Amino acid sequence: MGADFRLGIQSYTFRTFKTLDSLLDAVSKTGLSSVEIWPGHLPFDLPEAEIRDALARVADAGIAVDGYGAVDFTGDDAHDRAIMSFAGMAGVKTLTVVNMDDASFPYVTRLCDEYDVNIALHNHGHGLRWGTAESLREAFAKTSPRIGLCIDTAWCIDVKEKPLQWIEEFGDRLYGVHLKDFSYDSGERRDVIVGTGGLDLPAFMRKLKELEFGGYLSMEYEGDVDNPLPSAIECVNAIKGVIQAL
Repeated sequence: MGADFRLGIQSYTFRTFKTLDSLLDAVSKTGLSSVEIWPGHLPFDLPEAEIRDALARVADAGIAVDGYGAVDFTGDDAHDRAIMSFAGMAGVKTLTVVNMDDASFPYVTRLCDEYDVNIALHNHGHGLRWGTAESLREAFAKTSPRIGLCIDTAWCIDVKEKPLQWIEEFGDRLYGVHLKDFSYDSGERRDVIVGTGGLDLPAFMRKLKELEFGGYLSMEYEGDVDNPLPSAIECVNAIKGVIQAL
């Protein structure tokens, strides 16, 4: 593909595809062979035998699991350990996390050490705790490298911040990327093909290459909810084209 990236897809793109088999078929049609699984497609609290069977079906389809999320850490030990146990079964080394309060950092860090799994705080939208650069600075100043960042490029743009500056500043804690793009040309926020909205895709990918980024790289498209595949394929091709040119 060019550069040392393994491009995957966040399965939330296909959130209306209700079965694992339909998801795997859609991922294959994008031309990708890696997926960051959304819990709606494979819940972490299923019986272990069902999880292992599902993961075997993913592998049999020739698809690798690069990440899992987004999940929330609640402080409930059984709930949180179930997430970590799933990560172990799936071979996932980093979990995408949206909701976790500051007081949970020591406890979650202990779980990360115990299970050898990192977490990546996800800046998913306005009003969430980890949606701004300032909130991430606060988090990283008081935590170990077990706590890192999964940057969602579109949501970064939505809070009027710059994805390129984020990865420059937080490069040593950058564990995951959701490549997504928003446009506001209609006066409202809308999902667009990656690189055609507010994201300078070539500059962003050049910086990832410079940083020797080795985390999970997930294309995500949330538009066209009932038929996202054509636009998802366009996104994939656009990203691949940029990567090949690096």
